[in-house]
This record gives sequence, C-alpha cells and structure tokens, in this order.
Amino acid sequence: PEDYMDEDEEDEEVDDEQLLDAEAVEQDAPAERSGHIAVVDRNIMYVWGGYKNAENHGFFDLYLPRNEIWTYNMETKHIAGGSLHTSMSGSCGVCVDGVLYLFGGHHARGNTNKIYRLPLRTPSLVWEEMRDLKGLPPSSKDKLGCWVQKNRIIYFGGYGYAAQGTHRGTFEYDESSSLWDSPGRGWNNHIHILDLETSTWSQPITTGDTPSPRAAHACATVGNRGYVFGGRYKNYRLNDLYYLDLDTWEWHEMSVPQQGPVGRSWHSFTPVSPDHIFLFGGFTTDRETLSDAWLYSVSKNEWKPFKHSHTESPRLWHTACAGPDGEVFAFGGCANNLLSHHRAVRWMCVCV
Repeated sequence: PEDYMDEDEEDEEVDDEQLLDAEAVEQDAPAERSGHIAVVDRNIMYVWGGYKNAENHGFFDLYLPRNEIWTYNMETKHIAGGSLHTSMSGSCGVCVDGVLYLFGGHHARGNTNKIYRLPLRTPSLVWEEMRDLKGLPPSSKDKLGCWVQKNRIIYFGGYGYAAQGTHRGTFEYDESSSLWDSPGRGWNNHIHILDLETSTWSQPITTGDTPSPRAAHACATVGNRGYVFGGRYKNYRLNDLYYLDLDTWEWHEMSVPQQGPVGRSWHSFTPVSPDHIFLFGGFTTDRETLSDAWLYSVSKNEWKPFKHSHTESPRLWHTACAGPDGEVFAFGGCANNLLSHHRAVRWMCVCV
C-alpha cells in the first residue's frame, strides 16, 4: 500500500485544494485519514495532513486541508496561515523545542523535498518555508523516517525520485511503477542531517552494516541511537532491526528472533521509556493488516508480545505518540488493504 498514492493516482494536474471544496464541511472532530503526521509538544498532540477516501464524490482520494491543525487535548481544530503550498500525505513530521518541522511528502503532482517549520507555542500558527539552507538537500520523497539528537534532525530512507547530484547511499528504481511515473521513483537508504543551529544540510560517512533501501519503515530515537524497524523494499516487507549510533555514525544490525514480529510496513515504533520501544500494527508481505503489539527492550535486545484490548482494530499508515504517563495514542490509518477503502478512524490508547 505504500505505493498506492504513486501507482493509482490520476496523471492529471488537478488542484487538490479544489477537490477538497466538495468536502468543505465544518467538523468538530478530525476526519478519518491515512498518511498524516502527529507530534507531541508539552503533552499536546498535533495532527496535520494525510488523505481520506471520498467515495461520495467520485473516485478521488482527497488530501486533507493544508491549513488544518488538530490538537488532542479537546480535539480542537486550528487554522494555520503561512507559506505551506499544498496538502500532502506521507510527509515526515517531528517536533523540536516547540517547533514542528515538516519535510517531504506526496501531493497531487508528485513528491517534494521542501521543508517547513511551524512554531507551536505562539498565539497564532504560521507555516514558514525554510529557504536558503546550505548544503545538498535530500531528494524529493515521502514515506521516510527521522531521528532527533542535539538540535539535529536526521532523515533516513524513503520512496521518491532519484537524487540529483552526489548522494551517499543506494537508490533502487521501482520497476513496477506505472509508465507515466517519469522520471521514475524508487527506494533509498540515504541519510541527511539538518543542523537547526547552522541551517545546513549534510550527509555523514557511515560504517557498519548498512540497511537496504526502504520506505514506510518506522524510526525511534533512544539516547544516542537511531533505531529503524521494517519497511518495504521491492516486494518485501521487512522485519529487520538496525540502529545507527548518532555520535559515531556506525550502523548495527540487531537480531530479531524467529518468534518475534513479522515483517511489515506502515507500522509505528514509539519510544515509551529509556529502555523500551512500542511496535504496533502495519501491513505484511501477504497483504494482511496487523493489530499485534510488541515491546522491544534496548538493553536486553529482546522482543516481547504486548497484550492489549484493541486486537479488533488493525491498522496501517496510522500515527502513534507517547503520552506523559506511559500511554501510546494511535490515531487514524487504514483498517484494511488501502485498495479496499476501509478506514480505521478516531483514537486508540494503549497503556504500556
């Protein structure tokens, strides 16, 4: 399903904002959605973007409005101004010191590598495009992940266009992508660092066991380690686990036991303590939507199944954020294969 937006969109330059006019209904709760972002700042969760199925208005899947920000304290919608140019899905969003940073994504006409910032602790929300950054930016893509350390955002992987210029890492064309998808897209395992103090892009020289290119994986930061689990590469949904030492830039592959989690994409992988990461949901190579949950112990390199009361709520392409008291709040996603148009809606809370 992570290629759904790439392979099944109409090749027409349709203004996605116009498409949304058909859905312009005032809501008192966020619409069902997939491919959105969610971040937490001061115990408030902010939700932006993604897309929803619009069966009532023809065959289009509609991107959710670019100016809507929902907060999970009382499910309140805020309208954000500024220079965010289009609605998107599959972007990478992260909060650093009260500022939401939004990179990449997929919109009605392809991928982007623009990056925006949205200060969250101001009286009004205003998007700012980050221009005049130094260094070589990442390629245009979506379905990537990131880690945060020392006022740096480190982006990894994704699905999109081949990089222009010299980028460290591997890019693999998707041979199954549609004929109109020129110049072609594929998977990569590139790492790009955005230093927020110097406004500079750079690529580290890494050592160790480098993961294969992938997209729709999930990343988690624990201390000075950036973990990545699973994702899709070609026709496979992976169940490998790596971490990158964010001080030395050395990759390490960690063993996943045979009785551990199966390979998946579009899952969530959420740090819930200095020693544990919570894995939930996703989509398998056999096109099964998952509702299983696992706790990974960093210190023991050990996986344990986690029992919860939401096994009847499988989902993929959702978001999950850690709460202040050990909870994980999952929102949105798809309840089934994306092509079936069954959506998982609203919230799910798991106490870890």
